[in-house]
Amino acid sequence: MTAAQLTTRERSLVAVIPGDGVGPEVIAEGVKVLRATGVPIEFEELPWGCRYFLEQGRMMPLDGLEVLDRYDAIYLGAVGWPSVPDHESLWGLLLPIRKRFELFANVRPVRLLTGIPCPLAGRQPADVDMLFFRENTEGEYSGTGGRVHAGTDGELAVEAPVFTRRAIERLARVAFEAARGRRGALVSVTKSNASRHAYVLWDEVIADVAGEYADVRMERVLVDAMAARMVLAPASIDVVIASNLFGDILTDLGSALAGGMGLGASANVDPARRHPSMFEPVHGSAPDIGGRGIANPIGAIWSGAMMLEHLGHIDAAQSVIGAIESVVASGVARTVDLGGKSSTREFGDAVAVAVSAPQ
Repeated sequence: MTAAQLTTRERSLVAVIPGDGVGPEVIAEGVKVLRATGVPIEFEELPWGCRYFLEQGRMMPLDGLEVLDRYDAIYLGAVGWPSVPDHESLWGLLLPIRKRFELFANVRPVRLLTGIPCPLAGRQPADVDMLFFRENTEGEYSGTGGRVHAGTDGELAVEAPVFTRRAIERLARVAFEAARGRRGALVSVTKSNASRHAYVLWDEVIADVAGEYADVRMERVLVDAMAARMVLAPASIDVVIASNLFGDILTDLGSALAGGMGLGASANVDPARRHPSMFEPVHGSAPDIGGRGIANPIGAIWSGAMMLEHLGHIDAAQSVIGAIESVVASGVARTVDLGGKSSTREFGDAVAVAVSAPQ
């Protein structure tokens, strides 16, 4: 049975991969809040990740992707642990899911919430409200390359970014549609002054698609200038489209502008719904605080809201976002990274109560 067929059921089936470090802690709170919405979702936990790797020599079973393809969506905590090389953990679980399922649109909101101080002096929530679309299947993370002369002083490593017209164009259409539904402005982040092949192609494709969206104002900005602009003039940014690497880096900066890495949410989406889309916070496994119960679960809960929206539960998704906003604004619960004393669980409890409260 395909993912598309599964979505016709009354109850959605979601694969939960808590992962490593703070992953299980924040995902537990996300599941708690999702249950509080009353949306009919069945969660099935899969114990994959670095602990699985240390026991089995793999991040997931050989048929892991076939198993995941049976679900409506994937809810991922975080992947990574010091005892497992990062390239093993990333290429053993997260990237194969994104690539095999063609989850080409990595969607990351960057928004300052009322009650959270912005590290930029004088900025208010209206000043930081961006939506990033990161190409998720190729670019600098294509995996194309290799090493030769290993172990000698002439050892050579080559990593070749791969850009295709098809991948750029399909993401561009999704991003332009989003801009059309927001403030009507899109920034394409590039580095075509130095990368004269890959990013010149990127610019050309974006310009071609822009011709179909006369109602959207499009700018092309070099990535270094974009980093400065996010700090100096964040209110000037609405929707952003970027390559795999640039989108990754700039959204970490965006999370910092919004108050910290714990607030970063994301969706890895296949708009055609041929395979399950995946939803995850972007803060990583944070081994330094794993197991301490102090991680900020906002990114995980927000990612859960994005999953609800993808599954068609728009009102429930908005109720979760509203609950996060009300808890943060009221100060009833605030984690350590935001200057409070609440535990991960206490913050999740507060959001779940806010979701359950009569409107």
